[in-house]
Amino acid sequence: MPTEVALLESRALRVEQMGRVDALDKVKCLVMLPDGIHLRTEDVARYFEVSTRAVRRLTDRHQSELAENGMRVLRGSELREFHSDMLSLWGGEGAGSYPQAATQLRLYTRRTVLNVAMLLRDSDVARCVRTYLLDAEQDLRAGYASLEHRVTRVEGHLAGVGTALQELGPVLNRMSHRLDSLDRRLEATHQVVGAMSVRLSGVSGDIDRLDGRMDALARNLKELNRRNQR
Repeated sequence: MPTEVALLESRALRVEQMGRVDALDKVKCLVMLPDGIHLRTEDVARYFEVSTRAVRRLTDRHQSELAENGMRVLRGSELREFHSDMLSLWGGEGAGSYPQAATQLRLYTRRTVLNVAMLLRDSDVARCVRTYLLDAEQDLRAGYASLEHRVTRVEGHLAGVGTALQELGPVLNRMSHRLDSLDRRLEATHQVVGAMSVRLSGVSGDIDRLDGRMDALARNLKELNRRNQR
């Protein structure tokens, strides 16, 4: 896990943290210009509770890095247009409290302010932001470690299931053969029952014919008895 000193010294480590602009408002409310996007040097100094001179010295030393993260300097027509937009957004009586830079204006974004927080040594607020970033990363790493441990346990259980299935395979194979044999025996039994049913149908016909002959014989005997009585 990176330390606060490493974060102050390593640009690569700072780049890894640049998406965590939420850390700024977690530590202290960040007051933006009316457009909700930019801050001036005075606003950044007020946030970190340092002098504007300290902020300017830092931005001069790390100008290229901060420029990559949204810092820019407005001059001439671009500056006049920006002031006009801000005054329009400010509106009403509040417009009089918006100070206009005469020749140039250095602007910062939330991303730039986070970058400053990772560079500014002599500010308790900046230290709090760095601590928040490092603690959040530690929690994230712990979460990943816990998740990895859980995945390892699941993999271990799955390995046990795989072994059990391998051992169960021969048993299932034998059961399958026995079920096939039982199916064949049931089929043979069905065939025997079918044959017996056919034979019983024939016997039933023979019995019906025998009953008819017995009835005819009984009638003949009665007729013979009547003739003898005469």
